[in-house]
Amino acid sequence: MAKGDDIQKRLIDFAVAVIQLTANLSKSAAEKHISGQVLRSGTSPAANYAEARSAESSKDFIHKLKIALKELNETKVWLQIIVQSQMITEEKCARIQKECDELFRILSASVKTSLKRRK
Repeated sequence: MAKGDDIQKRLIDFAVAVIQLTANLSKSAAEKHISGQVLRSGTSPAANYAEARSAESSKDFIHKLKIALKELNETKVWLQIIVQSQMITEEKCARIQKECDELFRILSASVKTSLKRRK
């Protein structure tokens, strides 16, 4: 297993969980809108991380990881909106919210480590 494969797999699994979560939303205007938003932000970190892994420089690597972090942060907000508006119960969102937080912390640590190495 190559370095980063475990994180890549977790990000892909997270994207799949987001897809499955949004499948449980109704087709009302509000839920359709939020479904589209969380689908975009929740599936893009996996692709951004894959791009970071093939970055052309450490600056490019950090930039792409920061994009993935922004998307995870956005996803966290959409998940909170889904729960607060009672579109899906907190119990059904708890696992995916926890994974979102853990992935954010992991990628944040990678950015910090990469920034230290550049100095």
